[in-house]
Amino acid sequence: METIKIKKMIDVIPEGTSTLVCGLPGIGNVGRITVDYMIDKLKMEKVLEIYSSHFPAQVFVDREGKAHLNRNTLFYKQISKSKSLFVFTGDFQGNTPEGQYELSWRLLEIAREMNVNIIYTLGGYGVGKLVETPRILGAFTDSSLKQNLIKNGVKFPEGEPGGGIVGSNGLIVGLAYKFFRIQAACLMGETSGYFPDPKAALEILKTLTKLVGFRVSLMDLEERCKNLSELTEKMQSDMIDKEKKDDLGYFQ
Repeated sequence: METIKIKKMIDVIPEGTSTLVCGLPGIGNVGRITVDYMIDKLKMEKVLEIYSSHFPAQVFVDREGKAHLNRNTLFYKQISKSKSLFVFTGDFQGNTPEGQYELSWRLLEIAREMNVNIIYTLGGYGVGKLVETPRILGAFTDSSLKQNLIKNGVKFPEGEPGGGIVGSNGLIVGLAYKFFRIQAACLMGETSGYFPDPKAALEILKTLTKLVGFRVSLMDLEERCKNLSELTEKMQSDMIDKEKKDDLGYFQ
């Protein structure tokens, strides 16, 4: 098997400028939640699937028992007469540094074919604690992008994210500008990292709609955030009650 195999679903001729948004599994699954929501609400078309020996040696099995190979998928939507939107997501990132580089490079070759002129990678910024209103942190390749990112709510606190951006979110951004001359930025939603985080995804999506220029109802994602808040409040309340009982038990 070739290390990377592409299965094309439809031929796409994008009109005007194209934006690529990438959301792969990662911290808090923030990027994946964001793009899955976009794909559903915008009713995006599947363009192609990428299969690779750089993915884990396993298959996914759905609720009905149907198995499918691990894959990454590219989706498309013409959001206006002069603007096309591509969204890239998948089951896994590459297993190894070599795999990460190969998969990122192949995606960027496809992006160039689709006349993509800017890329946003999406991920989580783990802070190890619950966050009520997540900040959106950013990184960019071209200084001309910074003011527009700030204007749309992206923060650039000194020293954050410390240590850089690992995995596909960082590589795609770095390779895009260095070798393909495609502008790119990474948007990171602040998250505890303990569980899939729709709150961080919601804040990223709010920012992304302004940066890219599309509309989508946020109602269902807001409902997921509300449910998560209720769950975490109950968990915290249960922990406090347990601590009180433990303290009382000490004096019995």
